[in-house]
Amino acid sequence: MFTVATSSSLTMVGYIIFLILIFYFLMIRPQKKTKTKRKEMMESLSVGDEIYTAGGILGSITRIKTNTIWLKISDKCEIELLKSSVGGLKANNTDE
Repeated sequence: MFTVATSSSLTMVGYIIFLILIFYFLMIRPQKKTKTKRKEMMESLSVGDEIYTAGGILGSITRIKTNTIWLKISDKCEIELLKSSVGGLKANNTDE
């Protein structure tokens, strides 16, 4: 009688471990990769880079401080933004 209960318990533990592994490889691991990629992009920002913000503003970086950047969005307009609001680097092939 103990063998049936033990076998059933081991099967249940096996399913739980399998589900945890599936969850890790489909959810946690890709999120860590994305976070690492974003951190590398933030650290590699330099003056002159053309970027877009999370709000959709396009411009080029003119100054970089510890937590903020200055973004030139037109000839006479610069704005200061938090680095965390950077959406990404503008691709070169999207020019008009």
